[in-house]
Amino acid sequence: MQLIRGVHNLGYYPALQGGCVLTIGNFDGVHLGHQKIIHRLLSKAHLLNLPSVIMIFEPQPREFFAKKQQNLTAPARLMRLRDKVSALKPLGIDYLLCVKFDKHFAEQEPLTFIQDLLIDKLQVKYLSIGDDFRFGQKRKGDFAMLRSAGKKYGFEVEDHHSYCLGKDRISSSLVRNALEQDNLSLAQELLGRPYTISGRVAHGNKLGRTIGFPTANIMLNRLVTPIQGVYAVEIETPSGCFNGIANVGNRPTINGTKPLLEVHLFDFSEQIYGQAIQVSFLKKIRSEIKFANFEALKQQIEQDVVAVKEFFTSGKIC
Repeated sequence: MQLIRGVHNLGYYPALQGGCVLTIGNFDGVHLGHQKIIHRLLSKAHLLNLPSVIMIFEPQPREFFAKKQQNLTAPARLMRLRDKVSALKPLGIDYLLCVKFDKHFAEQEPLTFIQDLLIDKLQVKYLSIGDDFRFGQKRKGDFAMLRSAGKKYGFEVEDHHSYCLGKDRISSSLVRNALEQDNLSLAQELLGRPYTISGRVAHGNKLGRTIGFPTANIMLNRLVTPIQGVYAVEIETPSGCFNGIANVGNRPTINGTKPLLEVHLFDFSEQIYGQAIQVSFLKKIRSEIKFANFEALKQQIEQDVVAVKEFFTSGKIC
């Protein structure tokens, strides 16, 4: 899979000049519903002998509009772009087109989007899209407009349908709700894997090592974080897989202000600053709270570690 950053770079990919099959969306989480859509897209690509393309947006549209309007709140982001690329890559897509979602893009006329991007630049032959998809200035573009354009210009438009777990439609919102309610097992069912956060280990304030719990720190860099609290986790590192305990939050006891993922790996003493790790969240131990002092926090961490080790001893061993 090749990542194309920006519409202006499409001309550098001659394989797309003969047309493509396309789906459009945020693909936040790359859950089982997304995977079904991609499977259908790949089948169509094989049938038409055309490259497959996923179009995503950065920032995600609701994040863009939330910054512009004070009464709007962006939903918690399940994945950063880097994680999304990593999750999509093994699924067999040929190209991931990342479009910058800015004022110019948001305010273009829907027919301009269709003519300039879908027809002229991508030469779409098949488009898989949700029937609730809206695009262009004031969200005037919709599924009916795309289907009408498809009939006029000769490309197929198909509703990529909803995929359900029981009676519930699998969606990024459903995953967020499961995480918000601390239902990690439901989130895992929807995703087809445990919920994970990946990133490179950065230097922190190193307070953890002063109390015997050194941590690997990952800056989250998100408007809203989908989880918060203390968790039993599994950590994939370049050296292998380890069990551990993690805290996700702002660290109120030490007056922290930015969301941070702090991970303490059990039976691990290597230096991994700058290395990429992946943290899988298996069980929530407690919510993040502010303690009266650092000593009280230390005592609670000791209790949390006992609880997490008991969880792994019960059978969930990395």
